[in-house]
Amino acid sequence: MTRKNPPSSSLPAGSTPLSLGYRHAAEWEPHEATWLNWPANTSDWPGKFSTIPWVYGEIVRKLVTGEIVRILVNSRSHKAAALRVLKKVKVDLSRIEFFVVPCDRGWTRDSGPIFVRHDGGGQPIAVVDFRFNAWARYENWKKDVHVRRRAAAALGLPVFTPKHNGRNVVLEGGAIDTNGRGTLLTTEECLLDQKVQVRNPGFSRGETEEALRNWLGVTNIVWLGKGVTGDDTHGHVDDFCRFVNPRTIVLSREKDPHDANYAPLEENRERLQQVTLEDGSRPTVIELPMPTPLWFDGMRLPASYGNFYIANVGVLVPTFNDPHDRIALGILSELFRDRPVIGIHAVDLVLGFGTLHCLTHEQPAQ
Repeated sequence: MTRKNPPSSSLPAGSTPLSLGYRHAAEWEPHEATWLNWPANTSDWPGKFSTIPWVYGEIVRKLVTGEIVRILVNSRSHKAAALRVLKKVKVDLSRIEFFVVPCDRGWTRDSGPIFVRHDGGGQPIAVVDFRFNAWARYENWKKDVHVRRRAAAALGLPVFTPKHNGRNVVLEGGAIDTNGRGTLLTTEECLLDQKVQVRNPGFSRGETEEALRNWLGVTNIVWLGKGVTGDDTHGHVDDFCRFVNPRTIVLSREKDPHDANYAPLEENRERLQQVTLEDGSRPTVIELPMPTPLWFDGMRLPASYGNFYIANVGVLVPTFNDPHDRIALGILSELFRDRPVIGIHAVDLVLGFGTLHCLTHEQPAQ
């Protein structure tokens, strides 16, 4: 694709990332920073909230060795609470930047800034301000809906406001995964549902694809079916299927035919056997195991090794005190030869229905 030079500080009226040559970068490309939202909503982790800031502290401690960590906090007192934890775990505070931006929830992947980058001159990074509606499920989103634009303003970055036929386009970061070359993974359960958790009422498959192409600068959409059981987002792809390089995809696989995840993950495996990448070639698909099911108060939790996060100096992988932990870490270590694979204990995190990828969002380097 020919890259056009965008304006240095503003975007032409009616322009899209695709029209100006922006693209959604792959997660393994160099980051300027990782964004996090310091935990504040105790209802996200019922009965376990006191442990969560310490898990965040460990995540941040790993990240700062390779990039800046930008942390959203609700207030100065919230920032002070974060600093108390970070100091105790010996985080290099010179690598931390705080932004006072009130939020409803802590899932930065979904409500935080979604970036696109330009490989030519001009302004290399912009924010795409997709509308956030709390996964079309929860009512507390009125603060989160402003996070992307406020983050862009804090950094002085231009903002695209996605619209289709005059309507705002709803999208969460966990609903997609890209290879940086033009191919995007997503699910029908999440983006095409018109009955349960409806993001964009009335959008057809074709209209949804057009919106993804225009506002993320992609050219090739790969549709999977359903996501994993227990996922309150109704089908986010980042829980089970991810690119690890431009031509290789890892897909979670459940071996127990009696497990609720068995049939949908098998169907997704069959679909991937038929798809092509942006250049017409077939991707290589590598299986990741699923951990033994985790439950809390009668609810199945969406525990999965697929919710890993690719940082500059390592790949952070959720672990669950499970025999499959070692297998998953070994598979990913073979695939990421350029950076270490690091397990992060996530049994408490997943009580909030998400783990490492759900909590983080990369900002590409300029």
